[in-house]
Amino acid sequence: MSGRLSDNITFFARALRMAGLPLGPGAVIDAVTALELENFSSKEDFYWILHAAFVRKKEHSLIFSQAFSLFWRKRAFMDKLIAQLSPRAPSDPHASPKKPEAGALRVAEAFLPKAKKEEEIKEERELSARLTVSEREVLQNRDFAQMTSEQIAQARLLIARMRLPDDRVKSRRFEQVVRGRLVDPRRSFRQTLRSGGAGISLAFRAPMEKHPPIVALCDISGSMADYTPLFLQFLHGLTEKRRRVETFLFGTRLTNVTRSLRRRDPDEALAACGQQVEDWSGGTRIGQALHRFNHDWARRVLGQGAVVILFSDGLEREGVEELEQQMARLHRSCRRLIWVNPLLRFDGFQARAQGVRAMLPHVDDFRPIHSLAAMRDLVEALEQPPSKSHDPRHWLQQVA
Repeated sequence: MSGRLSDNITFFARALRMAGLPLGPGAVIDAVTALELENFSSKEDFYWILHAAFVRKKEHSLIFSQAFSLFWRKRAFMDKLIAQLSPRAPSDPHASPKKPEAGALRVAEAFLPKAKKEEEIKEERELSARLTVSEREVLQNRDFAQMTSEQIAQARLLIARMRLPDDRVKSRRFEQVVRGRLVDPRRSFRQTLRSGGAGISLAFRAPMEKHPPIVALCDISGSMADYTPLFLQFLHGLTEKRRRVETFLFGTRLTNVTRSLRRRDPDEALAACGQQVEDWSGGTRIGQALHRFNHDWARRVLGQGAVVILFSDGLEREGVEELEQQMARLHRSCRRLIWVNPLLRFDGFQARAQGVRAMLPHVDDFRPIHSLAAMRDLVEALEQPPSKSHDPRHWLQQVA
């Protein structure tokens, strides 16, 4: 293979690594070897050969697609390349490039010259200093979908350090206390017998307080792809500190990933979730997923005052009647149902979609989940009663 193509593949791998893909020299060698062995005749074949060599996780496929369309966008170069390496002509030399999708910001940043990026960072710092706003405060309100790869790494660190909710509920079991209102008869009698009955020594007890179980139902459809990884990062930290956390992912089917998220390393936990789930970034069937959860899992995980966090945009067009029935059943089975929706990041959001209107009457709290600030508000909401400012009835009255 010509040295020019090998150099270009090396430069392409470096750009992918800057965009967030964990690539090393071995992946570059595998890609060059595969291109030498494979007799490809189209840009699509070239794409999938490099995809097989560079992509190891499902969430990296979108970044690779954006980087490929940007790096190999010159048609004449690709046609010349294929003509040199293959005896067959390209099948579609005039194919139009794909439209940019989510994640293009991180890819574009990876292809910018280093000097230009340093100048932009310097300008951002000067602007932040001029407005007396720290970078961390700016990052708190930045939309997850608009973050660069560096900002996403910083956001993951902030999520790992985030203060977890201190929500406690009273249990039916009791614990010993020094002073209290409830007398413990058995301990009082034992203490009295030890002293020979000369005097009555009272012992007290009080109901135990413990964290209620948290059950997370996360939508992993294509419309939620920009927000799912960071929300799973939040659930990983919650699972690590509080063991009574159950996590379910759903697209077209329901998958229990609680054991995968219990791994200590967050990257390893998210990778295990990606391997376990087969319908990542695909379609969504919210009603059917909730039906399976209510039928198979509700009695197992929704006891002892469980709180359910539903992570979805609610864009369900088919089976709206089933969705409403399953939402009502889910609401009756838990102590509190909190719906977090990234669509609330828009100021002009209105509950006009059929799926949203079917779900809202059976929700206790309706909140956004598009930034670190919104995630911090969710933590505060877990340890406080439902707020009137996030009452779901407010959104229904707007379009009534």
